[in-house]
This record gives sequence, structure tokens and C-alpha cells, in this order.
Amino acid sequence: MSDDHTHVQEFFGARAAGWDRKFPDDGPAYQAGVADLGLNEGDRVLDAGCGTGRALPFLRSAVGPGGTVIGADLTPAMLRAAADAGRDRDAALLLADVVALPLRAESLDAVFAAGLIAHLPDPAENLRELARVVRPGGVLALFHPIGRAALAARQGRELTPADLRAEANLAPLLAGSGWRMTSYVDQDDHFLALAVRKS
Repeated sequence: MSDDHTHVQEFFGARAAGWDRKFPDDGPAYQAGVADLGLNEGDRVLDAGCGTGRALPFLRSAVGPGGTVIGADLTPAMLRAAADAGRDRDAALLLADVVALPLRAESLDAVFAAGLIAHLPDPAENLRELARVVRPGGVLALFHPIGRAALAARQGRELTPADLRAEANLAPLLAGSGWRMTSYVDQDDHFLALAVRKS
């Protein structure tokens, strides 16, 4: 396992048990983010880096009982917290790394990724891996329950032009990784970039 992976596991593993209590008001933002993904009954969707699974009930509701919801995370403690919260009833929980997903090519209709992009060791390559498992025309949602400026303020840092989530950086990154960005919203109460898998 790389140093990046170990750092991510240690960071989130230490915080898993209290994660939902730390951010108790994020539910409506997750619900709205999932709604913007435009899922249909019966769709197959991956929550990449699902953490404690806060999006999973909304994803299940969107795809219905006949759809497929997979929650994948690198950190065992986060998946345990998701199961403890009962979210394993909404999705199959998978201990997996988005660097190399154990999923067939073009087997999904959509990927929801909350807060994931900041933790990717090789964003271009990792976004290509997400594109691999989504059918052409499928959708990717890069989401965060607060916007870039609010998140930077929370973390005590300044936004810089090099920020990966800045629209000027994210659009070409997605374009070079098999995606076409279709919308970009960065407001205090949420961040959401949507992209379509290119043919």
C-alpha cells in the first residue's frame, strides 16, 4: 500500500466513529447532490469513497429496489460505521480502492463521489478508472456538502489558483480522463461538478 493510501486510511480511520456526529446537518446537501445526478429506477450506481455512507439511502431511493447501489471505501473503519448506521441495507459495501476497482468495464450508469477528489493520489489516472467502470453517457458527480471557500475557511487555509476543484483546473482534468463536464456549482452550501462519460 502506498504512503498516500496509508495516510488516507489513518486519517479517516481515526475519525470514522464520530464522523456523522461531527457533520450532523449535511443530509439535505447530500440529498440534493444525489437528486442532481439524475438517476433512474433500476440504475447501477457507485458511491466512490462512500465513507460512512451518508449518500447511500438517497442513492437507493433514487434507483429503487431494482437498482444497484455499491458503496466503496478504502478505510475499513468507515465501512464499519456505515454498517453500524444500517446503511448496508441500502447498498453493497465494498472495501476497495478507486485506483483499481474490482468492477467490470462499463458496468455502471453513474458514480457519486463526495469529497473524494482531494484524496486521489493521481487524479487524472483515478478519474480514468472511474470512467472505465461507467457506460458511455453515464454520469459522474463530484460533490462536497460545502463549497470550496467555506471548506478552506473551515480548514484554516486560503484558496489558491492551483486548487484542483477550481473550474479552470477541473474541466480540463475531467476532459483528459474520459469525461465532459456539463455543470459546475460552487456555493457556500455545496459544491457539485457533473460530468458525462465520453463515448
